[in-house]
Amino acid sequence: MKLAIPRERADGEARVAASPETVKKLKALGLDVVVETGAGAESRIADAAYAEAGAEIAADEKAAVGEADIVLKVLRPSAEEIALMKRGAILVAMLAPLARKEDARAYAAAGITAFAMELVPRITRAQSMDVLSSQANLAGYKAVLEACAHYRRVLPMMMTAAGSIAPARVFVMGVGVAGLQAIATARRLGAIVSATDVRPATKEQVESLGAKFVMVEDEETKAAETAGGYAREMSDEYKKKQAELIANTIARQDIVITTALIPGRPAPVLVSEDMVKTMRAGSVIVDLAVEAGGNCPLSEKDKVVVKHGVTLIGYSNLPSMVAEDASLLYARNLYNFVAPMMAKDGSGLAVNWDDEIIKGAALTRDGAVVHPLLVSGGA
Repeated sequence: MKLAIPRERADGEARVAASPETVKKLKALGLDVVVETGAGAESRIADAAYAEAGAEIAADEKAAVGEADIVLKVLRPSAEEIALMKRGAILVAMLAPLARKEDARAYAAAGITAFAMELVPRITRAQSMDVLSSQANLAGYKAVLEACAHYRRVLPMMMTAAGSIAPARVFVMGVGVAGLQAIATARRLGAIVSATDVRPATKEQVESLGAKFVMVEDEETKAAETAGGYAREMSDEYKKKQAELIANTIARQDIVITTALIPGRPAPVLVSEDMVKTMRAGSVIVDLAVEAGGNCPLSEKDKVVVKHGVTLIGYSNLPSMVAEDASLLYARNLYNFVAPMMAKDGSGLAVNWDDEIIKGAALTRDGAVVHPLLVSGGA
């Protein structure tokens, strides 16, 4: 069976869906791996490294994916890329299925069996496949570094013969994987860190990293987390109380990093324009939710702007900015997803369609949209 790794063509995407390490492992499963030339260039992985690992190097995308039984990608394919895939091919990638439900119809029409890595169930057995965690972890780290680059002061307290420098105050909004890494990174750099989340269970995690937890605690917060570990959207009344607390907190911060996302929904507004106005000149906001509309209405996608004296950073693909490490982790996620789909005797695919991981990630099969979230949503 042939497995293809094409070069990513989306603007600003520097990651690649396989590493030399995973190529060797995929080969050991009995797969013939074909990598499009230059696929790993932006992640500093040369064609020669893939070839040494046992991959065939294809001259272009058509040669790579045209006869492939399995196609591994980072981001969803364009219509032109879909047209290159043969009917019956398996596509595994981050497909943004809830934000782009219409794409599932295109995969089904093309006869492609599509798996969205974002929908892999967040269960213990699937932790090694969790692309949201592997990529968000890097995003949280990079967010702090980007904030430092635009904050024209230092983060730690410094005592010198010329006087002392007070530590910066960093406020992290949303304590998922990205938020926790942002807290840990800012703490390592010497900042005074506080954080907030609607899920009370995160308080212990925040405090274990040496940060202060800021949260409105009432009856509604007891049911603020879904069974899948995501934040549940809160009531308007709760949002009002939380906004008042946040407004008072945010006025004292030097750096604010927002990470709040609700799958399939626009990002909640956490930092209003009035809140931005209360921050002192030179402060920085990093909005990790800008792809879904942003946690701050002043953020602009893939831009750094200054408004009311505050620098707003709206990079939508922070993991791509550390592409080499992001690719290595993502490639392992994909390998761990694909490996159980292969027969142990090397005879080819042996997909267990009753497995909850497969059912959770499958968007299309046999020319039809099959995921419950998409079928019920009219996909």
